[in-house]
Amino acid sequence: MLKKRGEKDAGGRWSSAPAERNKQPILDVLSRVLPPQGLVLEIASGTGQHVVHFAAALPGLRWQPSDPDPELLRSIEARRAEAALPNLLAPIELDVQAAWPPTRADAVLCSNMVHVAPWAATGALMRGAGAVLPPEGVLVLYGPYRRDGRHTSPGNEEFDRALRAENSEWGLRDVEAVIAEAGREGIVLREIVEMPANNLTLVLAKLR
Repeated sequence: MLKKRGEKDAGGRWSSAPAERNKQPILDVLSRVLPPQGLVLEIASGTGQHVVHFAAALPGLRWQPSDPDPELLRSIEARRAEAALPNLLAPIELDVQAAWPPTRADAVLCSNMVHVAPWAATGALMRGAGAVLPPEGVLVLYGPYRRDGRHTSPGNEEFDRALRAENSEWGLRDVEAVIAEAGREGIVLREIVEMPANNLTLVLAKLR
């Protein structure tokens, strides 16, 4: 189970300050790389702050949030009920390392999961995305990464040490290793976008 971060209100909604800060920069990339219509499957939706923001801004897309944590699923549902967006679907329970619910998605989005999950979860994410995406379907990953085996900032290096101290299976991953895992499932890198706070967005696509 992934670690919950942030604060919980009386309505059962978890809130994360980083999620609030980064939702718009991520949306700026999504607005450019996602198809105009179709279904976006969000993996590890967490508090639900991101998916509500994205669904409101991109009404031509249907959004399917998911998470393995029942408490976070309740947070997502509470936000969904409050937002009352017709293109935002009820959250589903999905653990990337378990069997995925039968579905097909035009795009898959995963933010801030890869570094707070075992490395095996990255391979599972790629296998799942490869199974649900059509040819040319987009996979978007957001979070902190290392590049060429090096941290991109002292802050990321400190964050990595803290993660590994908390759980030896966690930690910032090398971009090159993540791309290689994707390639095994026929998913290739299209671009890397530099983001605020030394984060990256990886835009990948499934080959025909």
